Amino acid sequence: MGRIKLIKYICEPNFLNKNHNPALITTISNSKLSASINHKGAELISLQHIDSKREYIWEGNPKHWGKHSPVLFPIVGTLQNNSYAYKGKNYELTRHGFARDLEFILVHKKKNKVVFSLQKNKTTKTIYPFDFELQITYSLKNTELSITYTIINNDTETMPYSIGGHPAFALAEDFETYSLQFEPNEKLISYQLENDLLSNNQQEIKLIDNQLPLTYSLFENDALIFKALQSKQIQIIENKVPFLNFKFADFPNFGIWTKMNAPFLCLEPWVGYSDVLTTNGNIMEKEGIQLLESNSTKEYHFSIEIL
Repeated sequence: MGRIKLIKYICEPNFLNKNHNPALITTISNSKLSASINHKGAELISLQHIDSKREYIWEGNPKHWGKHSPVLFPIVGTLQNNSYAYKGKNYELTRHGFARDLEFILVHKKKNKVVFSLQKNKTTKTIYPFDFELQITYSLKNTELSITYTIINNDTETMPYSIGGHPAFALAEDFETYSLQFEPNEKLISYQLENDLLSNNQQEIKLIDNQLPLTYSLFENDALIFKALQSKQIQIIENKVPFLNFKFADFPNFGIWTKMNAPFLCLEPWVGYSDVLTTNGNIMEKEGIQLLESNSTKEYHFSIEIL
């Protein structure tokens, strides 16, 4: 896929977002759904059903967690000592990378589709020395929101990266009335974190008829982290009725997370994950890292279907 040509900057007027911070927001819609995206981080902050007015994305109340659906790039999770080595030089890079904190440019907008772009700049070069572009596309069709991450390496060097989504879904009912429906024959092996790094300690998460009943106790030790899943879609079940289908066929790794007593659940499709405890710090040898050749492009796609 070639790069999308930059076009005139199109956006809605400034207004206050859910956390009452001035922000540029762009909204797309069709006859079924509307989706709003903050230009900071190209972060999905709202997904609403037109008729029912139900909101599916967590409101971002900082009492629990002040984000909605951050994009994780160029790393997922945490590096040992928040740093990595590349060609004999050390670079500092904080948890989940920098994309979620930077302003994206709106390069294309239609009623039901929008494309954002983030490119290397002087700031990113000091912590990630590559000539990259990250495009994020949101598009609506019927009752489904599709999200595509397009990573472009404009550098002369092979570029290491990870990328992931972190959407938090608002839960209107008591947490323990929910469950997750996996595809048949799924066996959940979760890897536990130790000082925010991935250990070799594994835990099998038991399913009941391919369903995982949700309890806060599942998250006492932080997220459930899966290096591999057989399932390529997961349904959220509310009071025994499916209301959302999450599809993520392009993502080999996955996280599930919430905060204790918080009314949301994060389903996180990843390519990559935190450093393992035995890492040597070399970004090119990091477990789970992806390597994109010079002048190459890679796409990843996931979607949220309202049932």
